[in-house]
Amino acid sequence: MKTIGLIGGMSWESTLSYYKLLNEGVKARLGGLHSAKIILFSVDFAPIAQFQNEGKWEEAGEILAQAAQSLEKAGAEIILLCTNTMHKVAPQIVKNCTVPFLHIAEATASALLKNHSTHTLLLGTKFTMQERFYKDILAKHGITTYVPNQNDTDCINRIIFNELCLGIINDEAKQILLKIINTIKMNTPVIDSVILGCTEIGLLLVQNDLQLTVFDTTILHVNEALHRAISEN
Repeated sequence: MKTIGLIGGMSWESTLSYYKLLNEGVKARLGGLHSAKIILFSVDFAPIAQFQNEGKWEEAGEILAQAAQSLEKAGAEIILLCTNTMHKVAPQIVKNCTVPFLHIAEATASALLKNHSTHTLLLGTKFTMQERFYKDILAKHGITTYVPNQNDTDCINRIIFNELCLGIINDEAKQILLKIINTIKMNTPVIDSVILGCTEIGLLLVQNDLQLTVFDTTILHVNEALHRAISEN
């Protein structure tokens, strides 16, 4: 079994999901008392979130690149960045480490294609929904991406940063997201799926909440890591 390095803390609420899912996945595959070999570098999210809002992506990327280097030096053989948004600086991280970096959008695209889903609604932070770094990877695989309008984008972003990242899970926020999704689907019938493109949104929504096929990026990222760590070992 290969050792998985996690760059977490963005937020730590969703990093918990990574740790839990990786260990559950190893147990399901290997049984007994087996658990995942994990090294975690958990960053302080506050300065990174500030860099996001100030557009200082290179500075944020430097923090994560250093984290990746630390994980590699500690023995990590695979590196996962436990957040969708900060994959904007993935090239900066990859440039500074030599072990495989598993990109969350690539794992997501692979899952969509296996399900023959080619028209998808992307939910996430305003950075993930509005900028091209995530959508371009999906487009490379022939997947057309739709995003909410500006008002709904701002609303989702507030829920993520003001509630989910702080561990606040409530039904009101859930109903708001469901209304946004269902309205977009009604106006754009070609949409066949929805990507939970923020590792915190999976704390609020699950497949049973929607008729559309749901792709939870945290789960997809973890499954790809388990494949690399166990199946390819």
